[in-house]
Amino acid sequence: MDSDIVPIERVHGGNSKDTSNKYDIVIIGAGPVGLLLSTCLARWGYKIKHIDNRPEPTKTGRADGIQPRSLDLLRNMGLKPAIMAHKPAKVYEVAFWDPSSTTKGIHRTGTWASCPSFIDARYPFTTLLHQGMIERVFISDLNKNGVDIQRPWTIKGFKTDKTDSEYPVEVNLEHVEGKGRETVRAKYLFSGEGARSFVRDQLKIGIKHKDPIAHVWGVMDGVVKTDFPDIKMKCTIHSDHGSIMVIPREDSMVRLYIQIASSTDKDWNPRKTATEEEVQNSAKKILQPYSIEWEQVEWYSVYPIGQGIADRYTLDHRVFMGGDACHTHSPKAGQGMNTAFLDALNLAWKIHHVESGFASRSILESYEPERKLVAENLLNFDAKYAALFSQKAPATKDVAAATESKKDVEDENQFVKTFKESCEFTSGYGVAYDPNVINWSPSHPAQSSIIHPKGTKLRTGRILINSNVTRVVDANVVHLEQEIPLNGSFRIYVFAGKPELTQRALQDFADGLKKKSSFFSTYLRPDISTVSHHEQHNPHSWLYTFCTIFSSKRSAIEISRDVPDVLARYRDHVYADDIWDHRVADAKAAAHAKMGLDEERGGVVVVRPDGYVGIVVGLAEGSTTVDALNGYFGAFCSKVLGERKSHL
Repeated sequence: MDSDIVPIERVHGGNSKDTSNKYDIVIIGAGPVGLLLSTCLARWGYKIKHIDNRPEPTKTGRADGIQPRSLDLLRNMGLKPAIMAHKPAKVYEVAFWDPSSTTKGIHRTGTWASCPSFIDARYPFTTLLHQGMIERVFISDLNKNGVDIQRPWTIKGFKTDKTDSEYPVEVNLEHVEGKGRETVRAKYLFSGEGARSFVRDQLKIGIKHKDPIAHVWGVMDGVVKTDFPDIKMKCTIHSDHGSIMVIPREDSMVRLYIQIASSTDKDWNPRKTATEEEVQNSAKKILQPYSIEWEQVEWYSVYPIGQGIADRYTLDHRVFMGGDACHTHSPKAGQGMNTAFLDALNLAWKIHHVESGFASRSILESYEPERKLVAENLLNFDAKYAALFSQKAPATKDVAAATESKKDVEDENQFVKTFKESCEFTSGYGVAYDPNVINWSPSHPAQSSIIHPKGTKLRTGRILINSNVTRVVDANVVHLEQEIPLNGSFRIYVFAGKPELTQRALQDFADGLKKKSSFFSTYLRPDISTVSHHEQHNPHSWLYTFCTIFSSKRSAIEISRDVPDVLARYRDHVYADDIWDHRVADAKAAAHAKMGLDEERGGVVVVRPDGYVGIVVGLAEGSTTVDALNGYFGAFCSKVLGERKSHL
């Protein structure tokens, strides 16, 4: 998506010029989780009070890895160009170095892709950039939407009461130097404060430490002079003198992680530290026979890391937490910022749908189980990942097998299986949400024989599969999953098969949408009569955006003839499925085939506002397709849909 189509329209209708002390949300902490939540809600028109206890954004250090799925998200938000303008390092491969049995020092034992080809990623690399630069990209966007981070302020107390039912949370704020105090009321309070969360402590929410082993790490960012050949790659290095991780950074910098102490050590001390010089000397020994010298050290820190997860993410669905306030783990896998991003995105769209009147408040109950499951998987993976890299070097044949694009090999050993699982998880594409009202399963209230049609490869609760199609209006080849920006809307993809075979089914679908009791008609925009002709994404409602994809060549598609008027209003979202894809080499309609939908008869895919599949339905003649969708939306929407009542 081009940067000039960043969605900045006021969706919710909040008044950013309102000077009262009442806010839609108060956000504590301007790290990755707080900034992404604030950015989404600001774009969608909410009044936000956002504070941070630091006088300025991160100057040095902290998180720096953006994984492939997160880069997809940033692109969908229109922020990727600003990120890439800083010329970050890109990690395509990981190198492993171990003690040599024939010579003194270390030698390379293998390399493999950071994001192997069996993962269908748009950006098969990790992007490395200083967290402060990433923060400033978000802050700039917030400023455009009328939100300034209030610094340096902190939270001193809060309570939820019935004094004001619309703004039930009272929050007490104070300048860190005591120069001012404020008491405000809000609909929601969010803690993105990090591991030492005041909000979590006040709620008396405990942290469970899943792995009893804790570590003290030293981390150093700087510019080095070295003859080590893989200094521009991510490396895990084991030697007789210890272990170290090398991560390339922007501006010719390198980050080194070195484990200083472990709770398994006989003289374990969680407060153990090391000087900058001591860490540099350790690195010199570990890298032998190669040399390394520091021309500049930008940042150095020693800190303890333990695996921990909060018992709860919210107690009342008014006060929420996310990011490091909920989960901590080792820095090895580069997951902290990426997990925080998805915490924020998950909560943002659910708050938006509740406050816009689309969804029942019960949808907020899905935030904790969805995101806590991911955090638990992350901690389990983190321990497995650490163990994988602590073992002896993998054999050459295992490295080769692990990088094969064929995913289903019967005689895979444990190393290969672990590696593949790890790659999917670290890339971000391995996130999977369990069934609930927004992720269909056979136990969902929506029941129909055409739901989850036979052969579909899509899994509810998983990210939509990437595909390339041709946009009919201008013949541009585009990435289908990126065509709808992050606008807070459900994305409804109508895979329309061959027009000559689906004409009746498509017209019946359109007629069903126009019925008064359908999800489509129930949530029409109140200003629909004055919506601009040029509105591409939400001409009818903020609840949904439609895309129609035909299994035909672009030259054979005529929108006025082939697309019913309701769907034709989204003329910029009509596509030809005519781009070949090597992953389905024999398919005539690759996008249909990748989704596992009939290339002639198609199907309908509903994708949540955060990009995860909600339900897949067949495209059939009669009312059954719309009936099935009414059943799906009716399970969580705020109004009665179709012939059956909403399940609230």
